[in-house]
Amino acid sequence: MAPKRPLGAGALPKPVEGTASSTPDRPPLYAALDLGTNSCRMLIARPDGEQIKVVDSFSKTVQLGAGLEASGRLSRASMQRTVQALRICKHKLKQHRVRKMRLVATEACRRAINAREFIAQVRRETGLELEIIAPEEEARLAVISCAPLVSKKTEQLLVVDIGGGSTELVWIDLRRVKKKHRAQAIMQVTEGLRRGDAGDGNASVVDWISVPLGVATLRDQFHDVEDDAGRFALMSCFFEENLADFAPYAEEQAREGFQIIGTSGTVTTVAASHLGLKRYDRSKVDGLRMDSDQIHRVIHDYLALGPVGRRNDPRIGRDRQALIMSGAAILQALLRSWPTDRLSVADRGLREGLLYAQMSADGVLEERPG
Repeated sequence: MAPKRPLGAGALPKPVEGTASSTPDRPPLYAALDLGTNSCRMLIARPDGEQIKVVDSFSKTVQLGAGLEASGRLSRASMQRTVQALRICKHKLKQHRVRKMRLVATEACRRAINAREFIAQVRRETGLELEIIAPEEEARLAVISCAPLVSKKTEQLLVVDIGGGSTELVWIDLRRVKKKHRAQAIMQVTEGLRRGDAGDGNASVVDWISVPLGVATLRDQFHDVEDDAGRFALMSCFFEENLADFAPYAEEQAREGFQIIGTSGTVTTVAASHLGLKRYDRSKVDGLRMDSDQIHRVIHDYLALGPVGRRNDPRIGRDRQALIMSGAAILQALLRSWPTDRLSVADRGLREGLLYAQMSADGVLEERPG
């Protein structure tokens, strides 16, 4: 069944950081947990006007999908690492007395033949109920989270969510929408990601696709190639081959009026490198716009650094250095297909989409005037 668009959707969230805990006279707390192929991440937040105010967060690299490409199964070690992380999440949920939550698992659990056993283990050992969501739902939530970053000048929009095990792409046509309503219109095309003409004044989904290649799965496919530059080139070309079924792939796009919004650790890391940040700063990265040439220069620098240099680069870090080149290969393939002067960096994604969808359905976010 196609996912339903939340009732009351329309307000555009801007997640902001906070530290306050729940009190009886404040709005209820909501939680969103994203268990991916590589990471386990959670946000706890409350509605704050038209915004989402984060009160606690958790992120840990668990490598749930380690070895999945070869065996088709989640390994005992990876499941145990993940359960340990989920125990911490359970503690935080109990500490903040969160009652409204959505806890989802994505590509690794979609593909693993023992995923149901793992879900049962998580329920038994932590009390948490994980939901394995379809690629369409994952793409829908990524679109929701990125709506505030849509430019009034954008006529063709590509939202890209590069995950650990898969990459979701959603192409939206905004030419029939008034400029001042284009960000708002993104919220109205998410129901089922139905393709086709939405009529005058509305946005329409041209096409969407979930490519079963993310930073971890793509890296695993080429781990036996020793040459750094050669492996990168192979990964980029292989990913591009998987775009053949994506309808807009065959269409040439002018840079004017075209915007890509990228939501992933790869895109935010490239942005931090472009800015030359010594320490990651979300306020400088989220919403930053880069063009294809700037991104290509960063990727060229990554290749020049080599594995040891990337490992010691503070903008990449030891946890991400093993995945940054596969993510960069995906990003380069996209930019080779659709060069742009407006790639917007989104330090937001599935968790924010989950939070917004819950709050919107409950009607606790204020509507932003058109």
